Order: sequence, then C-alpha cells, then structure tokens
Amino acid sequence: MGRLKQKGKAGAAKAYVTRSSAVKKLQCSLADFRRLCILKGIFPREPKHKKRANKGSTAPTSFYYAKDIAYLAHEPVLNKLREHKAFAKKISRALGRGEWSTAKNLEDNKPVYRLDHIIKERYPSFIDAVRDIDDALCMIHLFASLPSNPRVSPALIENCARLTAEWQLYVMHTRSLRNVFLSIKGIYYQAEVMDQNVTWLVPYQFPQNIPSDVDVRVMLTFLELYQTLLGFVFFKLYTDAGLVYPPPLDSGRDESGAGIGAFSLRPANPSPATGAPKSDILKVSSKEVRQTIKTITAEASSAPPTDVDIDRIDQTDSLPDAAEEEFMPQASKSDLDVPSSLPTLLSLSSLPKPSSTNIFAPYTFWLSRESSRSIFEFLIRSFGGRIGWPVSSGGGSPFTEDDEAITHVIIDRPAANVGTAQERELRRRRKYVQPQWVVDCINAGKILLEDLYAQGKTLPPHLSPFGERDGAYDPTIGLANVEESLIEVDGAELSEDSQEVEDVEMGSELGGDVKPMAALVVATADDPEALRAAELAAEAAGVDYGTFEKEVQKKQKQKQQKHKEDAVVDGGGEQDMNKILMSKRKRQLYERMKYGEKKRATEHAKLEERRANIEKDRRRKARAS
Repeated sequence: MGRLKQKGKAGAAKAYVTRSSAVKKLQCSLADFRRLCILKGIFPREPKHKKRANKGSTAPTSFYYAKDIAYLAHEPVLNKLREHKAFAKKISRALGRGEWSTAKNLEDNKPVYRLDHIIKERYPSFIDAVRDIDDALCMIHLFASLPSNPRVSPALIENCARLTAEWQLYVMHTRSLRNVFLSIKGIYYQAEVMDQNVTWLVPYQFPQNIPSDVDVRVMLTFLELYQTLLGFVFFKLYTDAGLVYPPPLDSGRDESGAGIGAFSLRPANPSPATGAPKSDILKVSSKEVRQTIKTITAEASSAPPTDVDIDRIDQTDSLPDAAEEEFMPQASKSDLDVPSSLPTLLSLSSLPKPSSTNIFAPYTFWLSRESSRSIFEFLIRSFGGRIGWPVSSGGGSPFTEDDEAITHVIIDRPAANVGTAQERELRRRRKYVQPQWVVDCINAGKILLEDLYAQGKTLPPHLSPFGERDGAYDPTIGLANVEESLIEVDGAELSEDSQEVEDVEMGSELGGDVKPMAALVVATADDPEALRAAELAAEAAGVDYGTFEKEVQKKQKQKQQKHKEDAVVDGGGEQDMNKILMSKRKRQLYERMKYGEKKRATEHAKLEERRANIEKDRRRKARAS
C-alpha cells in the first residue's frame, strides 16, 4: 500500500506560501518584508490553481515560492532590520526617561546594513550589471531633478545629482552616446557601454512635484539598491578607463553653477614626470626582489636579469630590514618604435571609434539663454564639440559670446529683425539653428543642412531612432516619394490629360458609355494624380460625376474582391490548415499577432492617406496661385 497523501502537504499547497504566512514565518513587519523582497529581487507568483495553493480557500491573496521565503530567512539584512527595531525601542525609552548620554551612545552605535553582498549575488558578472542599469539611471535622474521636500532628504537628492554627473562624465570621455530622442515624457538617451546598449530617460527641467498618491517608501528602497549598484559599476568603468573614481569636485565652481564642469577627470596612475607626489610612487624593497627571484623557474631564463645586481643583493643579506635599500621602478628603455615579432592583441580601449562620434569636433557652439544648458552641453561634448553659454545659464563657460571661433548658435526664439551692423556681420559668419538640429545630426551620424533648421522655420518631423519596424510609417520617405512622383506627373501631365480627353470623346461617340474610362481609372487607381486627370477628363466630356463615381467604386470593389480570392486560393487554405493543427494557446497567440499586424497596416494606410490629401491640397493651392 502506497503512502497516503495528506491535504496541504504536497503539490501547490506546499510549493506556494501566502504573504501573511511569509511575514509570520520571517517574524518581521510588512514594510520590512516588502523591502527585503525589493532588495533580493523576489516578487509574487501566480499559481495555476489558486484554490489548491491556498489550501481550499478562494480569498484573494498574493503567493510566493516557499523556496524564496526560506532563502530570505538566512538574509543578513533581515538580522540588521531586527537589530534596528530593537535599537528604536531602546532609544525611545532612553529619550523618554531623559537619559541623554545613553541615547547618544545608542545613536553612535546605530546598526547599519550594507548591500554589497546583494549586488554580488544578483549580478555575478560585470556585464550582467551593465545590462541592468537602465532602470537605475532613470531612477537617479528622476530624483536628481526633484526639489527639496520633507519626503525626500536633501542629502539623497545631492547624491543622485553626483551620480548623474559621474555617468555623464564617463559617457562624454568615452564618446559612448549613440542616439537621442526628444519626447513628451523627457529625453531618451542611448549609449553603448561594453558592447551593451544602455537606454535611460531624463526628465525636462521643469518644477517637479511628488504626487500624494505615490508611495515614496517603495521608490526609496529601489533607489537604495540602485545607488549601491551604480557605485560598483561606475568604479569598474572608471578604473577600466584609467580614471580616478570618484572624480574630484571643485566646490568653488560647483557653487557658481558650473554643473558637470565642476568635476575633473584625472588619470588613475600618473607618471612621476607629471608631478605626482613622491609618496604615491610604488616602493619595492630588496627583500621582495629576492623573494621574486627565488620563485622564478630555472628554465625561464639562463642569464641573470640585467636590471638587478644579484651580487649586490647577496651582500645585503645580513643587513637589517630597516637598512634595506628601496627599489624604484623605472620606465622601460626599449625602443617602442621598433616593431615586435610577437603578436599583439587590440584591447577594447584601443579599438578605433566610429567617425560619427566626432561629428561636432570641427565646430564651436554658443548656447542662447532660453536653451537648456545641461542637455546640450552633454550632447555636444559627447561628440567632440566645444560649447559656451551666457552667465545667466551658470558659470564655467570656456569662452564668451564675442569669440571669433563660434560657428553655430543654438537658439530657440522666433526670428527678429537684425538692427546693428555688428549683429548682421555675426549672422553672416555664424549659423543660427534650432535645438532639434543637434539631435537630428546625432541620430543621422552626420552634419545635416542648417537651412531646414534655421531660426523661425517650421522644423521637419523629429523621428525616434528606437524600435524601428519593417513597414512602419516614415514621414521622410513619404516626402521623397511624393516629390519624385510630383516631378514625374508634371512632365507627363499634358499627355495624360489629352489622352484621357480622347478616350472620353470616343466613349461619348459610342453612346456615352463610361465603362472604358472606369476600367482605365481602375488600372491606374494606385496613382492619385492619374485618377484626378481622369476625373477632369470625364468632367470635360460632360459625364455626370455621380455616375462616374459609382462606376469607379464598383470596378474597384470587383478588383479588390478578385485579389482576395486569389490570395485565398494561393495561401489561405494552407494557413487555415496550419491553424487547425495548432493548439488553442498557440492559435490565440497567432491571432493576436495577425491582429497587431492588421492594426499597424491600417494605421499606416491612414497616415499615407492623410499625407496624400495634404499634398493634394498643397498642389491645388500652388496651381491656383
């Protein structure tokens, strides 16, 4: 006889645990449980049979894996939270009794937990951490733009602002920025770091307000994890780039509003010739040199090293450690210009950068007072350009407005009349462009013509460089196709009109039958200009417009029905057979995919139709004028 199964001891009832049971098992509050789940990456699960998982109950609740809860029970942060709870009780009792010295001692020994081990657990390799910093960057940029308020401490906002500046400095130094998009929500950036695309969102510089219905405690828990993660990632990135982390901050320039210009990038290992302090130079004693020599195998080299005098080292064996001479590392005396016979491997930093990362290198920009300095300073410096700004936008500008090297002025004001001769001369020597020109040049990977983005002109459509789909509507492609079709129609307009008039006259001589003309229209229905020419020809021939339109619609419907029948004969039956062989789940997924494709095709057709109508109206107005 087999072993009897007890209810609730196997299956879903054992694999899942409700949230209330998890809190009771861990002996912590609901807020601490939520914090632990966020830090460890544990989230609710959806069992297939909720009634079985809830041991017969149908009450709505959240479920977690029992293994995840057992994993949380051994978390060191949980012990620190329990210690903090006991600390809060002790300090509250001490303050209530007026024991100020005891309260001060408790405050000095306040339990503090660290998240370093959690970062190492969740991200075993550095590439895993780089892939997951998108949300972290969005979060710190959001909190860096918040004003000081009781719900968020000023120190936290300041730390987020420092992290954003460090990230921008790294992107500018390595020329990693690839795409930018100005949207309603904010500015989307995409950089390529360690062969990984990192995309983040930066809000515009408007007064921000924290809604009252947002639980800031949950966001602060995420922010706590993200700050620790970015600290690890930035240290690794700066170290690999040969830079000191954190970058030094000039408090004077920071108080003057220099922004990211208040930070300075310094090499991590400066040479003695660059003025490094003597105490920073690595010192190696003779004892360490002897230990290194002893570990060298005999077959590595038969001759003694020329840089180390072994006889002299042997004579110093009897000297005390305090009198041992110090070994100073010297630069290599070998000629670096002589080609080596050994193969050399290219490192990631030595790989050639694409030419599109230096598109602004030959130009110098001046930023007008109404344009955002933080945005365009980051964009232009990331692509090799120089930029200056007025004093009203902050201090630290490398040059003034009357500098002769300025080639472009980024301005976002309506065009005004130029009065003085000096202003006219500046207008002649400089290019005045709107801010969208900078972003479109970055996305295009080249310098675009400034005339389309001149001050006061209607800007071309600003397209997103993210998530391109095959067959998606592209206004720029539509513009080129429409212009080409209009040029072709202009060249052949007279011949088409004359031919259509002759066909209509022939039809009227045969008794006014409009069917030949309708067939001609259906044959050229894809060309709106040819359709309009046939319409004008029918009007000139005296054919009633209502009769002509009905006949055209009838022929077009017949043609569309024929195309549908042909499609069904070719592949419709095979698709139906494939759908029959699919499972219910796969068939539903397939139908949703087809529905999405059909919806996108409908939207594409509507946009094309709207574009054709706009071009038709524009051409009609041009003919009338």
